[in-house]
Amino acid sequence: MSDAKEFYAEIAGKMEKVKKDAPAVIAGFGALFSKVMADGAITVREKELIALGIAVAAKCPPCIMAHTKKCLDAGADKTQILEAASVAVVMGGGPAYMHLVEVMDALEALGK
Repeated sequence: MSDAKEFYAEIAGKMEKVKKDAPAVIAGFGALFSKVMADGAITVREKELIALGIAVAAKCPPCIMAHTKKCLDAGADKTQILEAASVAVVMGGGPAYMHLVEVMDALEALGK
C-alpha cells in the first residue's frame, strides 16, 4: 500500500483522536482554516493550489496528501495540481522537486 493510500485510509480516525485530546486546538485551527480557505477575492480552488505549493515547498507529506485531495475536491484537475506543485520547485529547489513524487502518489491513490 502506498503512503498516500495509508494516509487517506487512516487520517480521519487519527484526527478524531487528536480532536478528543485537544479539542480547543482543533476547533481553533478549524475556524481559522474555514475562514481563510473560503471563497473570497480568489477561489477555493486557487487557494488550495497555493496551499499545495506551500506544502511541497515546506516538505510536509501529510499536507501534500491533504491539499492534493482538497485541490481535486475544489475542481482542480491533475494538470493544474502538478503545475502548482511544480511552482514550489522554483522556490524550494531540489528538495521540493523530490516531493513531486508524493503529489503523484496522492493523485494515484485518489484515482487520477
